Amino acid sequence: MPIAFFRLLAAASVVTGACGVAQAQGFDAVRLQGEPGSEGEGRAGVALIAGYKYLGSDERRTLLLPTIDYRWQSGWFAGVGNGIGYRFPSSPQFQYGLRLAADFGRKEHRSDVLRGLGDISARPEAGAFFNMQLSQGLSLSSSLRYGAGNDRNGLVLDLGAQYGVQLAPQWRLGGSLSTAYVNRHYMQAYFGITPEQSARSGYAVSQVDAGVRDVKLGASLTHFINRDWALTGALSASSLQGDAKRSLIVRERNPVTGVLALGYRF
Repeated sequence: MPIAFFRLLAAASVVTGACGVAQAQGFDAVRLQGEPGSEGEGRAGVALIAGYKYLGSDERRTLLLPTIDYRWQSGWFAGVGNGIGYRFPSSPQFQYGLRLAADFGRKEHRSDVLRGLGDISARPEAGAFFNMQLSQGLSLSSSLRYGAGNDRNGLVLDLGAQYGVQLAPQWRLGGSLSTAYVNRHYMQAYFGITPEQSARSGYAVSQVDAGVRDVKLGASLTHFINRDWALTGALSASSLQGDAKRSLIVRERNPVTGVLALGYRF
């Protein structure tokens, strides 16, 4: 599959991550509507995102992006929010399966802070997911993805809890708490400085280790215009942790991302 497609998935996944009950940087969780074996369902829309030029940047970046996701009755799903994957048949309170997602990558020219560090290419990521519905409004999510970074050996484990409540027939409030654990290869690619990068950029050499990358707290408010159309506003506040927080290229340790999205169900 062309790498340009994975760049699109990685960019647009911010939309669904921030507009769903679980606030996210990207493919942190799989969000599938409907029960196994039920009729297929799709969602499409557009979103305005107020984010940053890279994770740890203090320079703002605003994007307007399209979104589309579809779930088939067979268990297959595809789209810019969930990637491409398969949900295995299970009881209603469980969702688990395999998927192919994408890593954002990072462009050196995006910020002067990154000058001399080189690009991190967008990469496909293979992984698995497991979600559990604890009650009508409360759920847990987990996702494992492997393949990030130029060496394709970065690993990310996302764990989250989400809660949603219907305030009125046309209004729904959502909240979430999540965290991401990354291996040494991922941490070094995004937050470390190799000797080669040091020679080009002037930064000191920095070797980092595996650990928690960040903790996120999110909130969203959705207005259901009618049966098929919905307008969502969302905020996601992150706190970088460990070696990510101490990285030489981090300028903002507690970034806040905002999203305004219009969606259509079909």
